[in-house]
Amino acid sequence: MAIIIDPVADMFVRIKNAISRKYHEVVLPHSNKKAKILEIIKREGYIVDFEVVKNEKTNFKEIKVTLKYKGMNQNQSAISGLKKVSKPGLKVYSSAEKLPRVLSGYGTAIISTSKGLLTDKEARKANVGGEVIAFIW
Repeated sequence: MAIIIDPVADMFVRIKNAISRKYHEVVLPHSNKKAKILEIIKREGYIVDFEVVKNEKTNFKEIKVTLKYKGMNQNQSAISGLKKVSKPGLKVYSSAEKLPRVLSGYGTAIISTSKGLLTDKEARKANVGGEVIAFIW
């Protein structure tokens, strides 16, 4: 079993790979931070749902994510892109006034603030800055 240095980046890679293979579900190792990020992604309409399940073989918790597709044949993913901004070796912080806008407001930035994980719009409204975790569009 490999050691995962950046679990959130690993989650994004697994989601991207599942989308490229047109899978409707992807299973990820569980963490509370991943669950909070997925709550935001679900609330913003990029995935259908996710649930925390227990793997019977390993006895560990996992997250089962149901991906969202749109278009006439349901073949175009609702997620066009995912990008991890802060990395373990280089954290990116932003003040409330300088929070990034993803695709001129069409995308979503996920920010870790003192009030928890928020979207860029919620952080602007609450007038808080923090660590820029990821962009999704």
